[in-house]
Amino acid sequence: MILPLRRLRPPLARYGLTAAMALILVVLVAAPLATILIQTLQPGGGAWADVLASRLSQNLFWRPAANTMIIGLAVAGGCVLLGGFLAWLVVMTDVPGRPLIAFMATLPFMIPSFATALAWGSVFRNGRVGGAGGLLEGLGFSVPDWLSWGMVPTIVVLIAHYYALAFTVIAAALSTVNGDLVEAAQMTGASRKRILFGIVLPVVTPAVIAGGSLAFAGAVSNFAAPALLGLPVRMQTLSTRLFGMIEIGQTERGYVLAILLIAISAIFLGIGNRILNSRRSFATISGKGARPRRFALGAMRLPLALLAWIVCILTTLLPILLLLAASLAPSSLSLFSDWTLHYWVGAADPAFARGQPGIFHNPQLISALTTTLMLGAGVVFAANALGLLIAVALTRQKVPVLSNAVSQLSFLPMLLPGIAFAAAYIALYGAPIGPLPALYGTKLLLGLALTAAMLPFAVQTGRATVAQISGDIDEAARMTGAGFFRRLWAITLPLAARGLAAGLLISFVNVIGDLAITVLLYTPTSPLLAVLSYSYASDGFHQFANAVTLVILVISMLATCAATLLRGRRRQTFA
Repeated sequence: MILPLRRLRPPLARYGLTAAMALILVVLVAAPLATILIQTLQPGGGAWADVLASRLSQNLFWRPAANTMIIGLAVAGGCVLLGGFLAWLVVMTDVPGRPLIAFMATLPFMIPSFATALAWGSVFRNGRVGGAGGLLEGLGFSVPDWLSWGMVPTIVVLIAHYYALAFTVIAAALSTVNGDLVEAAQMTGASRKRILFGIVLPVVTPAVIAGGSLAFAGAVSNFAAPALLGLPVRMQTLSTRLFGMIEIGQTERGYVLAILLIAISAIFLGIGNRILNSRRSFATISGKGARPRRFALGAMRLPLALLAWIVCILTTLLPILLLLAASLAPSSLSLFSDWTLHYWVGAADPAFARGQPGIFHNPQLISALTTTLMLGAGVVFAANALGLLIAVALTRQKVPVLSNAVSQLSFLPMLLPGIAFAAAYIALYGAPIGPLPALYGTKLLLGLALTAAMLPFAVQTGRATVAQISGDIDEAARMTGAGFFRRLWAITLPLAARGLAAGLLISFVNVIGDLAITVLLYTPTSPLLAVLSYSYASDGFHQFANAVTLVILVISMLATCAATLLRGRRRQTFA
């Protein structure tokens, strides 16, 4: 009896890659999370009691937690309504301009949330906390505090940022709705409202829950919007309170808040999954029945198209235009007059902007730009190299239990709030480990944390591309004596190049716009564009903050367009 050659290979050769990836994921993901838990449980620490059951706990946890929950639930609901409305228009109606509306609806997530927060301040800011007001105040309107600062603007900004997630998930689900069900309902005389709530909505319930869960998780972990719009009036969320604890050296209390923030995100994501698992079936595709059916909107066709365009313009083009105007105007009270390039290229002048030079005359900007680009490039290459190896291990070397652990650990950073993840890295790598020196304050620590955070994107991209490559090709090369890395370099990489390149660019966009992780891990020796923009805004230099944010947006948009072109060519290649 001749055994297949695959079975004759030693276990190390068959399972070595999977074991190596599991070890790397333990170092990058599991160990930091375990460390923060262990440090909060040390005898005599009392951090848990301080946070949950002391005279300080109201301000340390309970009030920030209540604010966090209100923001998370409001943003989740708003994103589902707004994203679901646009998805329904694009997929299930005859509204004009559907492809362009769909493209515009995906862009807000590519715009950093602090950019939208700065744009909001340019219009609605009042002088309550000092400094100049915004455009409306300059026009003579009295802007109420609740519209300028705090809960309401934070929720609106986060809905504008995260509704693209709900749109993407719900649109994908709507595209699979069985067309014959809709046609049969129309033939029986069912109204559009009846079809929408009786057929379409129950079918896409999983997507609605998933979109809402993703928006909730993003909102409760977001640092930029509540920091810029809430901290000036002392509105704290768990993410801003966590940042404050770490910043003033109360690290154990900060670690407790990090664990609680992770727990809140996990609980609500778990509730969403439980609801999904309790449903018996969501089958929507059944052969020829899955043909698209579009509602004829009749007289409402143009009004709804106009409404969709207003939403897209308000959440994409308008913030960018406001940031541009605010980076040129000496005062946000009058955004469209007396423009100057001083905030961009002006030399230091004691009589102007308190002596601050334009960003391109500021060595700090040049250093931050260089560091951001180099760190971003290094992170995305490291993350995508690991993602490809993990994808190959999960696709080609399926090991009971171990493969499942690798898959779960590689996806875990997606579920973790960025600022809590950064706190975990400080806990583990901020102090020496045996002969290894402390990494706090180094670019290496930033790179490791961002690489781990980008792994879910890299692994998903890698699995999608590797799955399209027949295992027979790899097996044939192995039988001719080609080693693993030779096969990876000569076969897998060339065939997966376009898909991986698109993944690289999307990861790059996420890295250069990240503030939640970098705001805790950066130091003066490792400045980054996102942190520089936040620092300018915190110090009241809003024009400089807007200018730096526009630099980030330009880089992000170029990378996004390149990724879109690569994906388009990839689809043509496989067509």
